[in-house]
Amino acid sequence: MTRKEPKHMFCFFPFFCFFFSFIAQNTVPNMAYPLSTSSRWIVDENGQRVKLACVNWPSHLQPVVAEGLSKQPVDAVAKKIVEMGFNCVRLTWALDLMTNETLANNVTVRQSFQSFGLKDDIVGFQTNNPSIIDISLIEAFKMVVTTLGNNDVMVILDNHLTKPGWCCANNDGNGFFGDKFFDPTEWTAALSKMAATFDGVSNVVGMSLRNELRGPKQNADDWFKYMQQGAEAVHAANKNVLVILSGLSFDADLSFVRSRPVKLSFTKKLVFELHWYSFSDGNWATNNPNDICGRVLNRIRNGGEFLLNKGFPLFLSEFGIDERGGNADDNRYFGCVSGWAAGNDVDWSLWALTGSYYLREGKVGLVEYYGVLDSDWISVRNSSFLQKITLLQSQLQGPGPSTDAYNLVFHPYTGLCLVRSLNDTTMLTLGPCNSSEPWSYTKQTLRIKDQSLCLQSNGPGNRVTMTKTDCSSPGSIWQTISASKMHLASTTSNNTSVCLDVAADDKVLANACKCLSKDSSCEPMSQWFTIINATRPLKGSRLYKQLENLSPKSDLL
Repeated sequence: MTRKEPKHMFCFFPFFCFFFSFIAQNTVPNMAYPLSTSSRWIVDENGQRVKLACVNWPSHLQPVVAEGLSKQPVDAVAKKIVEMGFNCVRLTWALDLMTNETLANNVTVRQSFQSFGLKDDIVGFQTNNPSIIDISLIEAFKMVVTTLGNNDVMVILDNHLTKPGWCCANNDGNGFFGDKFFDPTEWTAALSKMAATFDGVSNVVGMSLRNELRGPKQNADDWFKYMQQGAEAVHAANKNVLVILSGLSFDADLSFVRSRPVKLSFTKKLVFELHWYSFSDGNWATNNPNDICGRVLNRIRNGGEFLLNKGFPLFLSEFGIDERGGNADDNRYFGCVSGWAAGNDVDWSLWALTGSYYLREGKVGLVEYYGVLDSDWISVRNSSFLQKITLLQSQLQGPGPSTDAYNLVFHPYTGLCLVRSLNDTTMLTLGPCNSSEPWSYTKQTLRIKDQSLCLQSNGPGNRVTMTKTDCSSPGSIWQTISASKMHLASTTSNNTSVCLDVAADDKVLANACKCLSKDSSCEPMSQWFTIINATRPLKGSRLYKQLENLSPKSDLL
């Protein structure tokens, strides 16, 4: 496979300058801690929704130090996280950091690197983080949390495994309660200690109890027994944090809680988490993209999405792709997962921030191609990928400043939305979602909300237009089709079905519907659209500006 080289983003083009400005201002936290839950939403102390738009920052590998700090100052990394539009970090940790007193308190960062022969990282650390290199591992961990807080970045503490190292395998001894390195009593005590360590640290908003439970010993009865014990231990030690529970089978399955609720002594703190990668579901490249997306979405509905309707937040705490762009499985999968994540407006954490690792599986300086940062830990690996997650970083629904319900027409492959052309408002193109007018989708027509304009097909190969005169014709009726439900199809005057499509120049037209089923060789992603339900105005949009102009006493502010 020929892999595309990552493209670094410089502000040579006005759109991308605007894009980075938009995402940075769209996720600046403005909430009152601590956080809690209100039905399926995470909210602040004032009852306003807080959407977790996180990135995973590994700190659980053998050196037991947050990755990248030999390449950049910790404050520079924190500021880069904010610049890229994230408001939160899922910071991983190994249980040994709380159970091995010698490791945590008597080993410095320098000594840890020396023990693994990481001489270049010592030199880099002395240059970039001289105040950290000679403090203990636990103090270095605290320093990262503090620096994130100084930059208004929330932190989820994720117990990733017991023994520091790479995760995860079915038989690595870290997978489930009773495994070689997974003693439930030791685990519960360590969770309690970690929770107490950060009690009163306001930007530590949640604790994920254990990453990717798995292996031959996994079963629902022990899950309920020990996860409930762990949750109670965390809450007893720190009543401020959200308590986040992962599922079975590498955190791909929460179906067992559908009919058997979690029983805890406290309320309004419980969140469930789910993981979803392309490799979670077989081979995307050898299956029809619509068929496999439909199957996976059905698995997700049964494996965790149902919790939203039961009144619990669902945190997609790991998902991601090879950001070089050459992985066919990932490219197909990402349109499916991002359409689902935007459509359900879930909280999430991308894997990963990491540009490279100090030491991973015996390899020094291993590059992480799933990382949003390049190996220098300051350049963006692929700026077009950040564009794809911009809408996901926005709050679309939930308690807070709101307006009448409206729709966006989201194109997951690009991360853009359907907008009217500035040069000819009867024509459509793709553009930033905050420049979209509010739409109204009735399962029959796509209209500009509160206007008589509707979307009209003009036959295969022609640009679609906005019309006032013919909103009841077959060409103005748009229905979701295919197993993925992401094709928007209409019928032409000669009874031919066409699907909404996007040309290379982002102009929107109608074409013959592509690879609706069975055919695995074609790519339908240019025709994948998701109708987004929204009640929250996007920053920079006309709706948001209207709210800003209202009186401060308005119920909407």
